[in-house]
Amino acid sequence: MREENQSSTLGFILLGITGQQQQEDVFFILFLFVYPITLIGNLLIILAIRSDIRLHNPMYFFLANLSFVDIIFSSVTVPKMLANHLLGSKAISFEGCLAQIYFMIAFANTDSYILAVMAYDRAVAISRPLHYTTIISPRSCVLLVVGSWVIGNSNGLPHTLLTSRLSFCGNHEVANFYCDITPLLKLSCSDIHFNVKMMYLGVTVFSVPLVCIIISYVRVFATVLRVPSTKGVLKAFSTCGSHLTVVSLYYGTVMGMYFRPLTSYSLKDAVITAMYTVVTPMLNPFIYSLRNRDMKDALGKLFSKRIPS
Repeated sequence: MREENQSSTLGFILLGITGQQQQEDVFFILFLFVYPITLIGNLLIILAIRSDIRLHNPMYFFLANLSFVDIIFSSVTVPKMLANHLLGSKAISFEGCLAQIYFMIAFANTDSYILAVMAYDRAVAISRPLHYTTIISPRSCVLLVVGSWVIGNSNGLPHTLLTSRLSFCGNHEVANFYCDITPLLKLSCSDIHFNVKMMYLGVTVFSVPLVCIIISYVRVFATVLRVPSTKGVLKAFSTCGSHLTVVSLYYGTVMGMYFRPLTSYSLKDAVITAMYTVVTPMLNPFIYSLRNRDMKDALGKLFSKRIPS
């Protein structure tokens, strides 16, 4: 018992993305550029939406909230990784590890539910345009976003509490650059059957937004294909294209990581986690701004206000 308690007190060693020092140096430089771009890009999206009155509508309200979540989501892991590399350390405390687990699960779920809300918003806008303002009212927008945050945090809490009760009496090396729940369960010397069941339940909760997104876009495509105007079809697909790209990137990497047996996890899978925790939050602002004329105009006005002629 003393050995188990001591192991939990000492914390863990984060092996990184590959475990090879030269490759870790490359990823450090990559993350050092990616993280500021993520912060600046998502912050510009929020500022542009706030400053341009034309963007004060539900679609951009949800986009601003997605950008805010992405800022926090990437900040849970990347600063710790960068600090450890600079200090020549790979250590993380047991409490710090639990904090990363909680916030990663909470914000990953919040992100997915906001993506589902955005898909629902597009489905209503295209399939029921005359009732759009009634269904997607300001009150509904706030409730949908608050609900996303509540569900995300509610899903993160039980996993964190269950992990805190585990004993780690052997190897303390976490096969990732942050404390992910999957490699931690593989390190535990406790009975993890209930934890595994809860993890798969959490995956189910995480999958609900994907089902909602699929249903929403089936309805969108069914409506669009009935439109006789080619211009109307192209406009509808252009509106939804950015969101579909983000959903594909996000869920594609997450499903490749967690929709499989626990025993198949290894250090090489850290590259997959880096895709959805670091790369996707950075790409979101570019995807939404490059494919959206109103957003590009708002960003142009934002820069013109900040830069004197």
